Amino acid sequence: MVVSRGKGPSAQETFMQMAQAAGLRGRLLVTVGLLVLVRLGIFIPIPGIDRAQFAEYLQSNDIGGVLGFLDIFAGGGLSALGIFALGILPYINASIILQLLTAAIPALEDLQKNEGEAGRRKISQITRYVALGWAILQSTMLSSFVLMRFAKEGGVPFVVETVIALTAGSMFVMWVGELITERGVGNGASLLIFVNIVSSLPRSLGQTIELAQSGDRGSVGGVVILLLVFLAMIVGIVFVQEGTRRIPIISARRQVGRKLYLEKSNYLPLRLNQGGVMPIIFASAVLVLPLSLSQYAGPRFSQVVSTYFNPTSWPYITLYLLMILFFSYFYASLVVNPEDMSRNLKKMGSSIPGIRPGKATTEYISRVLNRLTFLGAIFLGLVAVIPSFVESATRVPTFRGLGATSLLILVGVAIDTAKQIQTYVISQRYEGMVKQ
Repeated sequence: MVVSRGKGPSAQETFMQMAQAAGLRGRLLVTVGLLVLVRLGIFIPIPGIDRAQFAEYLQSNDIGGVLGFLDIFAGGGLSALGIFALGILPYINASIILQLLTAAIPALEDLQKNEGEAGRRKISQITRYVALGWAILQSTMLSSFVLMRFAKEGGVPFVVETVIALTAGSMFVMWVGELITERGVGNGASLLIFVNIVSSLPRSLGQTIELAQSGDRGSVGGVVILLLVFLAMIVGIVFVQEGTRRIPIISARRQVGRKLYLEKSNYLPLRLNQGGVMPIIFASAVLVLPLSLSQYAGPRFSQVVSTYFNPTSWPYITLYLLMILFFSYFYASLVVNPEDMSRNLKKMGSSIPGIRPGKATTEYISRVLNRLTFLGAIFLGLVAVIPSFVESATRVPTFRGLGATSLLILVGVAIDTAKQIQTYVISQRYEGMVKQ
């Protein structure tokens, strides 16, 4: 996409459009209403479970912080054992599986690239079926685990009823996410995770304030250092999310009748982080799998997982960085196709200064994109792991090593949603100019 230089909407214009424009106001109300509905559904309990005993188990047997991590993504649904305990995680896992299969199976790749909107709808339908199967699998494991330890009444009927309730809740959350994407503002799945993480912040901040009020100088200093690091991380995340490489584009001269239109200078924007927040979400979701399986496996497997998959251990950090790097390149390959961009530039009569059209342009864009993706992935990885080391050094385990991931998701989703609102405001501006 070639972008001309222009002035974006101001904050005042954006808020005025949000308040006055019926279309944008309606989308915002739909988004907020659906998010509130999902939050209410989290606290609808599954019957027949001793919740006090389950809460005590969560506090004393959180292997590697996995239950706390899953509870953050479920918005407290896991600790409350609500019908939305699985939340959006089955859909996220299904999306990972389908996107990996799309890159490996030519038929799926053809559906995505050559079949247009019909192909994308078919892939979305396949993703829903995979999410359904994944939800059934996860709910069966969770209900079997609860039956063995915390169920007041045992038996197969309890497992069947719990699986139906959890699967139906997960499918409803998935439908709400798609409805937000279609009729609301922002990406539905990302916003659901965003709201779930925000719901856990008051408790974490309250624990931090209590620790600072304990009177220990070391605790106060550790809290201050941790807060300063998190503020620096927010600045870094915004820098990565907003960073772009502007490749100059020159359009050829055109003559229409007796008028000669001189060449125009535009630019081709390539983002430093093409995948946005999704590489972090997908990397975290993949690393949750062995941790979640350890809850249902034997003690030997649980011990291995707790040793090597602890968020502060070197194997976990190394694998986390590699997964972020992999998904960053994977998403960059899905979002940007250098060959298509080169072909479109040639059709428009545009070119990059000093680069010949065709294959040379494709190779140049690919080279620049690879470098940008590598830098963006390394920076995201550093932002993700540095707070964990700071928490270990300051001994302030407020976020249990998971604050960086949560912060990345929060800032990334907020930026993406704000950009979509600004895009809508710009479209409203041009519609007003056409009417005039």
